[in-house]
Amino acid sequence: MAVLGTGTSNGGCSLLHAAGLGYGASLALDLPVTVRLLDKQSKRVLDDPDDLLGTILQIWRDSNHPLPDGEVFWSVKSEIPPRQGLKSSSAVAVAAIKALCDASDYSLDNADIVDLAAAAQITSGVSITGSYGDSWAALEGGWKLIDANAADARSGVLLESPGPNSEDWNVLLVCRGDRERRPEIEDFSFHQQAFVQALNALQEGNDLVALTWNGRGVVGAVNDPIGRKLTNDAFVNGARAAGISGSGPAIAIFSPAVNDQALSRLKKWYSRNGDFELIETKIINAELAPVEE
Repeated sequence: MAVLGTGTSNGGCSLLHAAGLGYGASLALDLPVTVRLLDKQSKRVLDDPDDLLGTILQIWRDSNHPLPDGEVFWSVKSEIPPRQGLKSSSAVAVAAIKALCDASDYSLDNADIVDLAAAAQITSGVSITGSYGDSWAALEGGWKLIDANAADARSGVLLESPGPNSEDWNVLLVCRGDRERRPEIEDFSFHQQAFVQALNALQEGNDLVALTWNGRGVVGAVNDPIGRKLTNDAFVNGARAAGISGSGPAIAIFSPAVNDQALSRLKKWYSRNGDFELIETKIINAELAPVEE
């Protein structure tokens, strides 16, 4: 069995859910994903219930991009818990497209990769918005504020930031089991005020304030009172920011890196108060080109 191509990416957490106002942003986190394109089927069982990878391959073919000769197969290694709102679908899509580029010795710029990833996610039904912000975070780190209704990924970028300094923050993810259902766009319409507050915070450069306001909007949209309580518990135990990520159910919690006691207190609290998977991770900062004056 030969590896034809390899692609890598990472997960993230939501700063602004695109279903809220039509604008979205996600912050890159150190949750690595590797996708390989193979010439023979791997013995490892492939977890792809929505056929996202098959959809990516079809869209790649429909775009008339080159492919290696013969039948191809996929292998995925991911440290992102699936169906938690931690951008696993976007990360897999981005890494798979990069693997196809590698296997075909073919070059796409990042905006084109994001467009293909968005098309695949909408077609396969794993995203209701295209998850453009998620895919940008999976590719470049930091965060980008995007217009989900823009003509393409490149023109949709409204703001970008390297994100909060990774060295300043501890990140704890509280994973709460599989998502019970995917929300509809209409579910977000009654909670727009929280998303407006999140958007304003991003425009003012307060990304972690945006994360908290966004989480408040999402718990209302998905009707998750337990998630609301668990998020509030984070602040009681030393968090500076906390919120549901994506459409849930995972909660992203940020505490100051200078205060390791806060992180320890948070881990003990959630360990004692539920059957949760706790993941410690870090922000991936983007390297942005300096702005010319």
